[in-house]
This record gives sequence, structure tokens and C-alpha cells, in this order.
Amino acid sequence: MHTIDTIDIAVDPAVAYRFAAEILRWPAILPHYRWVKILGEQPDGILVQMAAKRGWIPVRWEALQRCDARRRRIHYRHTGGATKGMDVVWEFEATAMGTHVTLIHDVTLDTPIVRSRIGVMIVGHYFVHYIASRTLCVMKAYLEKEKVCAEQSSPVLDR
Repeated sequence: MHTIDTIDIAVDPAVAYRFAAEILRWPAILPHYRWVKILGEQPDGILVQMAAKRGWIPVRWEALQRCDARRRRIHYRHTGGATKGMDVVWEFEATAMGTHVTLIHDVTLDTPIVRSRIGVMIVGHYFVHYIASRTLCVMKAYLEKEKVCAEQSSPVLDR
């Protein structure tokens, strides 16, 4: 299953990219994220454990995060949890109004029970799309509010 979520954010692409790449900050900003922990560093990225909520249902997974600042892309390969085997790409494109963010999930799951057609639909739509669209929506609200603060030398954006 292939899912795509997009949003337009009225901030510079470098700001949106930096926010998305700094996943350790997410639980403090994104209310549906419970935690993000670094499990280890690898030559091409960091291995993390992430936990979120889909409504009241807790979910967690492990993934290898690889950041490409030059191309403003963030890649994840899910290595553990029900979404093991899923590939995720964040893309940040400059627009006249700021940034167009595209979040692509390729759901080819390794877990046999979840790999079924119904399992992919449940995981892909009910969990992945729900959490991804909520992440983008809250990210937009946070960054656009911070944009106002940035004009007043916000420490979040002026680092």
C-alpha cells in the first residue's frame, strides 16, 4: 500500500525540514507522540524507537532515520513493530507561500498477519494515514505560530 499525505506550510523549507528532522523534540510539540528514543547510531543514520497514539490506542515502532539536508529529504526504514518493512520519505518543496511537505509511506510489511490485504488496509489507513496527517497538521500549526515569533527573534528558529 502506498499512502501520500501533503500539507502547505507558510515557513521557509529549511525551517520545516529542520523541525521534521529533529524528532527528539516531537513529543513535546506533537500531542499524539508519546516518546522518541535513540537506540543507536549507524553510519548512515540513527536507529530510533517512536511511540504515538491513534486516538486512545498506543502504537510504537523502530526505524532507521536518514537525513539528506542538501535535498531536504528525510528517509525512514521501519525495522521493528507492526510496520516493520515500511519505507517513509519526507519531501520539502519551496513554494511561493512557503513549503509544500509531502509524506510518502510505502507499506510492504514484514509481519505475516499484518501483511494480508486487510492488515495492510488497517495499518496503512487506520494507523499510518491517521498519525501522518495529524503530524503534518500539528506541525503546520506549530511552525506557522513560530513564524510570527521568528520575526521577534524566536530562539526556536534562530538557532
